[in-house]
Amino acid sequence: MAVRIGADVGGTFTDIVIELVDGTYTSTKVLTTHEAPELAILDGISQIATDAGVDLTDVEQIIHGTTLATNALIERRGAKTALVTTNGFRDVIETRTESRFEQYDLNIVLPAPLIQRADRYTVAERLNARGEELLPFDEDGAGELIDHIGTAGYESVAVGFIHSYRNPVNELRFRELLLAELPDIACSISSEVSPQMREFERFNTVCANAYVQPLMASYLVRLRDELKERGAGCPLYMIHSGGGLMTIESAAAFPVRLVESGPAGGAIFAADLAARYGRDRVLSYDMGGTTAKISMIENFTPATAKTFEVDRTARFKKGSGMPISIPVIEMIEIGAGGGSIASVDTLGQIRIGPHSAGSDPGPASYARGGTEATVTDANLQLGRLHPDTFGAKDIDLSPAFAAEALVHSVGRHLALDARTAAIGIAEVVDENMTNAARVHAVENGKDLTGYTMIAFGGGGPLHASRLLDKLGLEELIVPPDAGVGSAIGFLRAPFAYEAVRSFYTTTQAFDVEGANTILAELTSEAMAFVREGTDADVVVERQIAMRYKGQGWEIPVTLDDGLFDDMAAELLGAKFTKAYEEFFGRGIADLTIEAVSWSVRVASIVEPPPRVELTTELKRGSDPTVSTRSMFDPVTGNDVDGCVVERTAMTAGDSFHGPGVIVESQTTTTLASHHVAVMQADGTLLVRRVAE
Repeated sequence: MAVRIGADVGGTFTDIVIELVDGTYTSTKVLTTHEAPELAILDGISQIATDAGVDLTDVEQIIHGTTLATNALIERRGAKTALVTTNGFRDVIETRTESRFEQYDLNIVLPAPLIQRADRYTVAERLNARGEELLPFDEDGAGELIDHIGTAGYESVAVGFIHSYRNPVNELRFRELLLAELPDIACSISSEVSPQMREFERFNTVCANAYVQPLMASYLVRLRDELKERGAGCPLYMIHSGGGLMTIESAAAFPVRLVESGPAGGAIFAADLAARYGRDRVLSYDMGGTTAKISMIENFTPATAKTFEVDRTARFKKGSGMPISIPVIEMIEIGAGGGSIASVDTLGQIRIGPHSAGSDPGPASYARGGTEATVTDANLQLGRLHPDTFGAKDIDLSPAFAAEALVHSVGRHLALDARTAAIGIAEVVDENMTNAARVHAVENGKDLTGYTMIAFGGGGPLHASRLLDKLGLEELIVPPDAGVGSAIGFLRAPFAYEAVRSFYTTTQAFDVEGANTILAELTSEAMAFVREGTDADVVVERQIAMRYKGQGWEIPVTLDDGLFDDMAAELLGAKFTKAYEEFFGRGIADLTIEAVSWSVRVASIVEPPPRVELTTELKRGSDPTVSTRSMFDPVTGNDVDGCVVERTAMTAGDSFHGPGVIVESQTTTTLASHHVAVMQADGTLLVRRVAE
């Protein structure tokens, strides 16, 4: 074991976890410093190291996840960026595809492209889909464009040429010319960032990478240098969207891979717990100060995807956001956190988010200048939170400010008092998260019956029991240190990288040599990224995205080890047919099968956690109740005298029947009147419904 630190920067709090030599954890939460996020990390690390009696020179790894790249894309505050593409394709990122997220809305408003038309330029060049030259690269035109880019003051350039995923020669040449003339400018080329077919997604991905690259590179260098100044000369690693670790050099070059950085740690945390407790179907529920993230975990592995959307303008609607084509742990994320702001729309309906009070000024109850009502203010009003047991350092909750904000933001519009407004806010945010879970399950063709929920994050345990009821689930797990779950997940992540590239062939005319070459190149690329961080043993996973000829989208097919031979087409066709039948019930006979996109994931081997058996058996005569207070019970719809229990006072076998709350330093677990929580030997809470 080694001393390691995980740092998760969220919209409201920055979570710091230190893993000590004996395998135990110590953690803290500090308010995020948005203008300079590294300040909260540095202060939190210094504070926790002092509390744990650890010298920073003894720390062997620091692993960091951040929402900085995501926020920069959503808030459109990245670098001044130019897009350079092939003649005739200047407007691809604006014309999008023929898909409409509102099929019958004649007045549909499509999301604005990341790069405006005035900042998009073209060069004469053209390759066909096999990567063969149709029109030579215009070096003179490229030179003139580079001169303009220099005088226009661009900080970053995204380059995306047609079919460059098949042959990157022209993108490489443009970058060479650009950097020769403007050596200090940032440049991203699509053949490195996302070498996949479908130019809309590929162009968006390279634009996003270029847009946040200067910001992220500057931030990572500042953080690394400041850590060294304070004595932490150990390697600094980032957790990427696919759930693995990468060096900061790779992260600075490909910051788009960090877009789902923090939430990926939460999914890893939940997957580790699923394996520990032998739950092969898990709904991971992570609620922080700004957003809630929900993902599904089957066979102890989070679901993954090759594309996802950032900043959906229509909630839950596919196609309403910015598509990013990189490997990612699949999840749904909504603006439903403790700091999410409540309002009333023109129809008199309570709305929650997506805007958040963040850390500055924070919820009204923080007494730091906030005036808008938030989910945290509602929970305080309903007795689920209390100034005496909130647990966040340097924050004293103000019930008076919370009540005033509830009336101001919601109550006065609907003629409600503060308590009733708080009930409305709590029910709306719970229903929003429930709907998100249902939509996520339906989009993945899953039925949530029989799933176990694992709740973490500062707000997850606070709302999880209500979601348990609304989704009809039977079991909820609240692990130790749930409030900093994502940061703990960082410390359990492997070094991993997934390389993806489009390469077209069919089972009728299978290109054996081309397939073996592409897999070898992808394996070398992924292995090189992993070897930057570790020389540990690795596991290699290979996959092909395949479809029937004429179909628009593919399904994943897992490959065995070894090279392809003359029997490859037949074996691959059989694998695809079996996978297709699992997805859709039956295959289609006598139709050509196409292989479109290939991926290789290399990951260091992480020892599985020891298996722990959860029990519902109760210790006789246990009574951990320490006090009572008035709180709202959603089952009866009334205020009741709920019990308050310190989690640290509970021992294995202790049971706690709701209504009430179990409080700890970084989160609170809420139970309604028909819930019972049983403390496990390892400190986990198992929550179930009791017969009514």
